[in-house]
Amino acid sequence: MFDFIMNPLYYAISFILKGWHSLWSELGLDPAGGPAWALSIIGLTLIIRAALIPLFVKQIKSSRNMQLIQPKVKELQKKYGHDRERLAQETMKLYKDSGTNPFASCLPILLQMPIFFALFGVLNNAAREKPKGVLTLDDAREFGESELWGVPLSGSLINSGGAVGIIALAAFLVLAMTATTFLTQRQLMSKNMPADALTGPYARQQKLLLYVLPVVFAVGGVAFPIGVLFYWTTSNLWTMGQQFYVIRNNPAPGTPAFTAKQERDAAKAARHGIVPEVTEETTTTVTEEPTTQRRPAQRQQPKRQTREQRRKKSGGTGSS
Repeated sequence: MFDFIMNPLYYAISFILKGWHSLWSELGLDPAGGPAWALSIIGLTLIIRAALIPLFVKQIKSSRNMQLIQPKVKELQKKYGHDRERLAQETMKLYKDSGTNPFASCLPILLQMPIFFALFGVLNNAAREKPKGVLTLDDAREFGESELWGVPLSGSLINSGGAVGIIALAAFLVLAMTATTFLTQRQLMSKNMPADALTGPYARQQKLLLYVLPVVFAVGGVAFPIGVLFYWTTSNLWTMGQQFYVIRNNPAPGTPAFTAKQERDAAKAARHGIVPEVTEETTTTVTEEPTTQRRPAQRQQPKRQTREQRRKKSGGTGSS
């Protein structure tokens, strides 16, 4: 039943993997060599992560909305803290009104898991000469015998047979996979979360992911073939770079990353000699200058008199 559900993914993963492998073989790499298969796995990773970019953008937007509504969430907690059911209703209403999905931050990880298991199935069966998808028996044999720095890509920590090379490379990749998972979550919390968002349910969720995910991957990594470890480590490095770019260029307001961007923009403007725009405060300061620089008041013109008024005035002056 599981294979029936995963079969479309087996075909998709193996098709992309074989496509990359054919490309590297055409470029002169040994088809049975480890470099050709390792680069094919990395190429597969890049295609999958590029396809997930729209979901990553959605994740970033949802994460930002979650951060910005944290003050309102705290107000609801103070107001309805005694009534859990009402608090849950009002919180969900707030999420709906603000267009926030609290589970969107997990979407890229959740969608990658079936792909991850499909790749595991393809490579694991290829190592046992039981090809899946579009891989042929010759492809499976080539992968099963392929080595990178003298280490078989099909090897894993629990099936190392005491081989020092397998243990060393697999352990390094497990540590790299664990460290990049931790640093990615840490980067998000330390750089792109305002102070208000560091407490409350959302912060607890992020802290849980910060420590639980690396442990899960470290424990599971001992059973992963080295080829699968290459996939997950490459995927984590992509995530780190992608997240770094977004946080640096489009940070959430009120975060350390936002302050750092303002400082960079100000320094860049100063280097190019760009004068800051005149604000209301600057305008007020300029208008309150000494009176010597003010425009003189216009001279008041005398009121025009009629001919009769002028005659009376001249007659009165003459009689005196």
